[in-house]
Amino acid sequence: MIIQLDMQSELPIYSQLVYQIIEGIASGELQLGEALPSVRNLAADIGVNLHTVNKAYTLLKQDGYILIHRQKGVVVNPDGMPGLTDDFLKKQQRELRPIIAEAICRGMTKEELSAVLDQIYDDVKMGHNKE
Repeated sequence: MIIQLDMQSELPIYSQLVYQIIEGIASGELQLGEALPSVRNLAADIGVNLHTVNKAYTLLKQDGYILIHRQKGVVVNPDGMPGLTDDFLKKQQRELRPIIAEAICRGMTKEELSAVLDQIYDDVKMGHNKE
C-alpha cells in the first residue's frame, strides 16, 4: 500500500495516515491479519516523525482496526473490523453535517450529493485513488 501525504493540508499528518490505512482496509488492499510496518520503519519510509506514526497507530488500535503485538508487531485486526455503534453513527453525522450544509449552500441537490457519495463509496471499495 502506498501512503500519500499532503504536507500542505490543514488535516494533520496523523489523521491522513489513519484515514489512508482505514481506506486500505476498506478497499481490500490491506487484509485482515496483514502486517503493517513498524512505527520506526513507516516513519522513515514516509519521512515523518515517529511520534506521528505512533499517534496514528494508537488511534487505529483504540478504534479496533489494528492490533499491536510485542512479537508480531502491528497487524490489521485478524478478528475483523469494528461494527456499527451508536457512537460511530453520531460521529459520522457530526462530521457529515457541515459538508452537507455547505453543499446545500452551494446549490447541490440531494440527488447530486447522493451521486457523489455513491461514487466515493464505489471508488473506496474498488481501491481507486481519490483523484
